[in-house]
Amino acid sequence: MNQEIATPRTPLHQFSVPLSATRRGARLARLLAAEQLRSWDVPLDPARLIVAELAANAAVHGRVPGRSFRLTLVVNEPGTLRIEVTDTRGDRLPARARATARTEPAESGYGLLLVEELADRWGVRTGPVPCKTAWAEVDLDR
Repeated sequence: MNQEIATPRTPLHQFSVPLSATRRGARLARLLAAEQLRSWDVPLDPARLIVAELAANAAVHGRVPGRSFRLTLVVNEPGTLRIEVTDTRGDRLPARARATARTEPAESGYGLLLVEELADRWGVRTGPVPCKTAWAEVDLDR
């Protein structure tokens, strides 16, 4: 997990939407992100895979009944896409992906490994209480 860099950036595009903390909400996050990225002429991959994993984690591990999660997409200068998924379960932080990697195959638990491999930077920010935000950045000029 990388530390978040606090440098001011000028957003070129920004999109944010609350979604139900359900599997259906996670699927909708992926579909809405793909449509938004298309409208901005931003490459779909690896962004939609990262959105799918972060949204699924919010729906499964960050779910609080009656509360939603928020998907935010921002294209900053110079050519960086930032993906943020904020849920209301700030008391449950994800473990570092490499530290929790299993030696035996399992059906789940590999989402953050995928995010780590696909994103140029990623991390988790806590607050405001009771929230946490999982974020990932993809350099668009690679």
